[in-house]
Amino acid sequence: MSTIVLKDVHKRFGHSEVIHGIDLSVEAGEFCVFVGPSGCGKSTLLRMIAGLEDITEGTIEIGGSAVNDVEPSARGLAMVFQSYALYPHMTVKANMSFGLRMTGSSKQETERRVAEAARILQLESLMDRKPSQLSGGQRQRVAIGRAIVRQPKAFLFDEPLSNLDAELRSAMRVEVAKLHLSLGSTMIYVTHDQVEAMTLADKIVVLRAGVVEQVGTPADLYENPNNVFVAGFIGSPRMNLISSESDGETVVLGGVRFRPTLAQSLPSGRVTLGLRPEQFDIQSGKEASLALVADVVENLGASSLVHAHMPDGREILVEQRGKVRAQAGDALECGFLASDVLLFDAGGSRLR
Repeated sequence: MSTIVLKDVHKRFGHSEVIHGIDLSVEAGEFCVFVGPSGCGKSTLLRMIAGLEDITEGTIEIGGSAVNDVEPSARGLAMVFQSYALYPHMTVKANMSFGLRMTGSSKQETERRVAEAARILQLESLMDRKPSQLSGGQRQRVAIGRAIVRQPKAFLFDEPLSNLDAELRSAMRVEVAKLHLSLGSTMIYVTHDQVEAMTLADKIVVLRAGVVEQVGTPADLYENPNNVFVAGFIGSPRMNLISSESDGETVVLGGVRFRPTLAQSLPSGRVTLGLRPEQFDIQSGKEASLALVADVVENLGASSLVHAHMPDGREILVEQRGKVRAQAGDALECGFLASDVLLFDAGGSRLR
C-alpha cells in the first residue's frame, strides 16, 4: 500500500479547465472517497491518478515518486470499472488470472493468488462459470478479484456499484468495506452517491465543478460542513437550508427570534440556517419552535419523514420517531435548540 499525493493538479480540455489546482494526500491504507454531483470532475481526477488521462499542470506522486510520465501499467495500481470489463468467452478463473499470465507470473504463483482472491470474495464455487452465467454482483466481485490478484499499491474504484439494483448495491457496499478491512490497502473510490461515501470512507473529498469543497471524515462533513453546498449534499435526508434575516444579534425564523451560538460576530443581513431533520422535536418544549403543517408523511419503519411547510410556504423536512406519528394535514409545533443551528453567510460560507 502506498501514499498518493496530488500537488496543484490541473486538467484542461482545450481552453476549458475542468480540474482547478487540486492539492490532496491519500495516506497509505486509507479508504478515500471522491464524491460530488455528475460532471464535478471526480472520475477525471481518478483517471489522472491511474494515468488514463494526462495532467495539464501539477504533480501526482505514488509511494513518494512522481508518476506524471509513467505509463498506467507501470504505476502499480489496479482499477475497477463500472462496466465490469470482463472477457465474455473466459471463465471466472481465466478472467482473474489473465493479467498475471500476461505479465509472466509463474503458474504456481498465479494459481495461489487467484485462489486467495476467490476465497476472500467467496467465488470458489463460480470459478468455472462464464460472465453470462453470473449475476451483476458476482460479476463485480470477479472484477474486484482480478484487481486483487495483482497485489497493487492502491485500488481505484470508478462508480463500481452504480449498475446494481438498490438491494444488491447495499450488500456490495458491505463487501467492499470488508475487503478494505481484510486487505488494509489504499483505496480511492468514486461515487455520486453520498450514502456510499458516508458508509465506506475513512476520508471524503467533496468536489464541485473541479474544485475541492471540503475534505474530512464522514462525521466531520455531516456535523461541520464548511459551506451551503457541502451541508446540502452530505446527509440523507438532506439538511434543511432556510433563508432568514439577522440584525447582528439575533435571527428570525418563522416569526421566532433566537440568538445563535457563535464564537464570531453575527453579520447583519441575509443568512442561511441549517437544521437536520432529526434535530427537530415535535411537540417539544425546546427553546425555539416552528409552526408547521404536514403535507406528506413517508413511513420509513423506525422513523417517518414529514414533508411540511411554514406559514410562508417554505418547505421543511422533519424526521419523527416513536409510536405517535404525524399525519398529512396535521398542524405541528416543532422545537429545536439554537446550539443545533448551523449558520451560513450571504455567500454560503459557514459562520462559526
